[in-house]
Amino acid sequence: MQIKPVTLEGKSVRLAPLKLENLAELYEAASDESLWRWTTNIVESREDMLRYIETALGEAAGKISVPFVTIEKSTGKIIGSTRFGNIDAKNRKTEIGWTWINPKWQRTAINTEAKLLMLTHAFETWNCVRVELKTDALNEKSRKAIRRIGAKQEGILRQHLITDAGRFRDTVYFSIIDSEWQTVKADLNEKLRSF
Repeated sequence: MQIKPVTLEGKSVRLAPLKLENLAELYEAASDESLWRWTTNIVESREDMLRYIETALGEAAGKISVPFVTIEKSTGKIIGSTRFGNIDAKNRKTEIGWTWINPKWQRTAINTEAKLLMLTHAFETWNCVRVELKTDALNEKSRKAIRRIGAKQEGILRQHLITDAGRFRDTVYFSIIDSEWQTVKADLNEKLRSF
């Protein structure tokens, strides 16, 4: 697995390497407080977004993360962020997460295509045998979206994390394994055709 910045591009979305210069656009895209309700982070200020970006870039420097900005191709506008994280080259696995998209672009082809691009990279470029996804147990919307892309729920880790707000978070784990990938890929392509 070559863990390095990469651009992934589809018909409606481009996932480009996250850079510090993206601060202003990301902060604007992240302005809806509903985005942060079920995350471990709170982004209420430019300083919070700067901390968020610096954390992601620090993990990238340590080769355990590949963070992206999510760009709507038709406008070139940054509308969110996502990343590969908890990369484990020895065991050929990664996590897709830290995903948020401005509500104006939710329920569009953007997130479905972004997940297809990332899963394709994980399984077909990195040759992963496992991709993990996780969310707050209280976040029904996210749980439904993860199941919709074809991931299987594995279990719930109780009091798994403490959020920036001080709340204990139970975390639901999902995964897609290599033997499931071709079916998941076909289903995602079919979903994209319906947009």
